[in-house]
Amino acid sequence: MKNYVLDACAIIAFIHDEPGADRFENILNMANTNEANVFIHKINLLEVYYDIFRYKGKQVADDVLAKIKQNQIEIISNIPDELFFEAGRLKATYKISLADSIATACASIYYAELVTADHHELDEIESKENIKFFWIR
Repeated sequence: MKNYVLDACAIIAFIHDEPGADRFENILNMANTNEANVFIHKINLLEVYYDIFRYKGKQVADDVLAKIKQNQIEIISNIPDELFFEAGRLKATYKISLADSIATACASIYYAELVTADHHELDEIESKENIKFFWIR
Protein backbone atom coordinates (compact mmCIF):
# COMPACT_ATOMS: atom_id res chain seq x y z
CA MET A 1 0.00 0.00 0.00
CA LYS A 2 1.31 3.44 -0.88
CA ASN A 3 1.83 6.18 1.68
CA TYR A 4 1.16 9.85 1.01
CA VAL A 5 1.80 12.95 3.11
CA LEU A 6 -0.30 16.01 2.33
CA ASP A 7 1.13 19.47 2.01
CA ALA A 8 -1.28 22.31 2.76
CA CYS A 9 -1.13 23.65 -0.79
CA ALA A 10 -2.61 20.42 -2.17
CA ILE A 11 -5.64 20.68 0.10
CA ILE A 12 -6.04 24.39 -0.64
CA ALA A 13 -5.89 23.66 -4.40
CA PHE A 14 -8.65 21.09 -3.92
CA ILE A 15 -10.83 23.41 -1.84
CA HIS A 16 -10.54 26.21 -4.42
CA ASP A 17 -10.85 23.81 -7.39
CA GLU A 18 -7.51 24.98 -8.74
CA PRO A 19 -5.40 23.09 -11.27
CA GLY A 20 -4.31 19.82 -9.71
CA ALA A 21 -7.46 19.45 -7.60
CA ASP A 22 -8.37 16.29 -9.52
CA ARG A 23 -4.99 14.69 -8.71
CA PHE A 24 -5.51 15.48 -5.03
CA GLU A 25 -9.05 14.09 -5.19
CA ASN A 26 -7.67 10.79 -6.51
CA ILE A 27 -5.38 10.52 -3.46
CA LEU A 28 -8.31 11.34 -1.18
CA ASN A 29 -10.44 8.66 -2.83
CA MET A 30 -7.64 6.12 -2.39
CA ALA A 31 -7.48 7.00 1.31
CA ASN A 32 -11.23 6.69 1.76
CA THR A 33 -11.29 3.26 0.06
CA ASN A 34 -8.27 2.04 2.06
CA GLU A 35 -6.09 1.83 -1.04
CA ALA A 36 -3.49 4.19 0.45
CA ASN A 37 -2.34 5.54 3.78
CA VAL A 38 -2.62 9.32 3.87
CA PHE A 39 -1.09 11.52 6.54
CA ILE A 40 -0.91 15.20 7.33
CA HIS A 41 0.96 16.85 10.14
CA LYS A 42 -1.14 19.13 12.33
CA ILE A 43 1.20 22.05 11.49
CA ASN A 44 0.33 21.64 7.80
CA LEU A 45 -3.34 21.35 8.66
CA LEU A 46 -2.94 24.62 10.56
CA GLU A 47 -1.75 26.21 7.30
CA VAL A 48 -4.98 25.16 5.62
CA TYR A 49 -7.06 26.40 8.54
CA TYR A 50 -5.45 29.83 8.77
CA ASP A 51 -5.54 30.31 4.98
CA ILE A 52 -9.30 29.68 4.90
CA PHE A 53 -9.86 31.70 8.11
CA ARG A 54 -7.95 34.67 6.66
CA TYR A 55 -9.96 34.81 3.44
CA LYS A 56 -13.34 33.35 4.37
CA GLY A 57 -13.65 33.67 8.15
CA LYS A 58 -13.82 31.39 11.15
CA GLN A 59 -17.05 29.57 10.31
CA VAL A 60 -15.89 28.52 6.86
CA ALA A 61 -12.49 27.51 8.25
CA ASP A 62 -14.18 25.41 10.95
CA ASP A 63 -16.43 23.78 8.33
CA VAL A 64 -13.49 22.97 6.05
CA LEU A 65 -11.54 21.48 8.96
CA ALA A 66 -14.52 19.31 9.92
CA LYS A 67 -14.84 18.06 6.31
CA ILE A 68 -11.14 17.23 6.15
CA LYS A 69 -11.42 15.24 9.38
CA GLN A 70 -14.28 13.16 7.89
CA ASN A 71 -11.79 11.56 5.49
CA GLN A 72 -9.40 8.70 6.17
CA ILE A 73 -6.45 11.02 6.77
CA GLU A 74 -4.25 10.36 9.76
CA ILE A 75 -3.39 13.62 11.52
CA ILE A 76 0.06 13.52 13.08
CA SER A 77 0.01 15.66 16.20
CA ASN A 78 3.37 15.01 17.77
CA ILE A 79 6.94 15.75 16.73
CA PRO A 80 9.03 12.71 17.63
CA ASP A 81 12.81 13.12 17.65
CA GLU A 82 13.26 11.57 14.20
CA LEU A 83 10.84 14.11 12.69
CA PHE A 84 12.32 16.95 14.75
CA PHE A 85 15.87 16.35 13.53
CA GLU A 86 14.95 15.61 9.92
CA ALA A 87 12.76 18.73 9.66
CA GLY A 88 15.53 20.80 11.22
CA ARG A 89 18.11 19.42 8.79
CA LEU A 90 15.89 20.07 5.78
CA LYS A 91 15.02 23.60 6.89
CA ALA A 92 18.65 24.51 7.54
CA THR A 93 19.92 22.93 4.33
CA TYR A 94 17.29 24.21 1.91
CA LYS A 95 15.96 27.37 3.58
CA ILE A 96 12.33 26.25 3.25
CA SER A 97 9.41 27.21 5.46
CA LEU A 98 8.97 25.42 8.77
CA ALA A 99 5.71 23.86 7.59
CA ASP A 100 7.32 22.59 4.38
CA SER A 101 10.23 21.18 6.35
CA ILE A 102 7.78 19.25 8.54
CA ALA A 103 5.76 17.92 5.60
CA THR A 104 8.92 16.92 3.74
CA ALA A 105 10.40 15.27 6.83
CA CYS A 106 7.14 13.36 7.35
CA ALA A 107 7.37 12.08 3.77
CA SER A 108 10.94 10.99 4.43
CA ILE A 109 10.35 9.13 7.69
CA TYR A 110 7.00 7.61 6.63
CA TYR A 111 8.46 6.45 3.28
CA ALA A 112 5.70 8.41 1.61
CA GLU A 113 5.21 10.64 -1.39
CA LEU A 114 4.68 14.30 -0.53
CA VAL A 115 1.51 15.53 -2.26
CA THR A 116 2.27 19.13 -3.14
CA ALA A 117 2.44 21.88 -5.75
CA ASP A 118 5.28 23.87 -4.11
CA HIS A 119 7.86 23.54 -6.87
CA HIS A 120 9.52 26.83 -5.93
CA GLU A 121 10.38 25.51 -2.46
CA LEU A 122 10.81 21.81 -3.08
CA ASP A 123 12.31 21.18 -6.54
CA GLU A 124 15.84 21.41 -5.18
CA ILE A 125 15.06 18.86 -2.47
CA GLU A 126 13.64 16.44 -5.03
CA SER A 127 16.86 16.67 -7.05
CA LYS A 128 19.17 16.14 -4.06
CA GLU A 129 17.35 13.94 -1.54
CA ASN A 130 15.85 10.47 -1.56
CA ILE A 131 12.36 11.86 -0.93
CA LYS A 132 9.50 11.19 -3.32
CA PHE A 133 7.07 13.85 -4.48
CA PHE A 134 3.60 13.57 -5.98
CA TRP A 135 3.18 16.81 -7.90
CA ILE A 136 -0.44 17.85 -8.37
CA ARG A 137 0.65 20.34 -11.04
